[in-house]
Amino acid sequence: MDVRTLLLQQWASCLDKEDWFPPLEKVLKDVSFEQAIWKPVEGGMHSIWELVCHLLFYEKRYLMRFMGETENEPQADNNDSTFRLPTKTVENWEKTKLEYFSVHRELEEILAKSEHEDLFRQVPGEDQPLVLELKSLAMHDAYHIGQIVFLSKLQGAWPEKRSF
Repeated sequence: MDVRTLLLQQWASCLDKEDWFPPLEKVLKDVSFEQAIWKPVEGGMHSIWELVCHLLFYEKRYLMRFMGETENEPQADNNDSTFRLPTKTVENWEKTKLEYFSVHRELEEILAKSEHEDLFRQVPGEDQPLVLELKSLAMHDAYHIGQIVFLSKLQGAWPEKRSF
């Protein structure tokens, strides 16, 4: 098995293929707007929506850098500002989810089409080649997916027996 195949499996497990943890697409499927903005205590934890915005920020930034479109990459003053929400509406919650799914899939397509040399190409603005950056992004996603599941459980919104 080659490194691309391993990374594709890891990348898919973050979005739509269950492995050791539930994939984000299924985790977010029935999360309502109210559940998405809920926090157990103000200032103590991020909301589900804030976590999705954070994941989207880093994946979109990496995609733009990989594509050489650094003028279009999202900007943030610091890591805390990557959790910033757009205007809190149901439509924007749905739009954030769909954009995240789209960017994640676009990165997956790039990975699937990459030749061995491409996987180890240095991406401008990044410290590591594609293969290591996507591995790190997948681990980052998995970490925050766990937080999202935890927030769902705190709200009583996590099913006792899940279907996936």
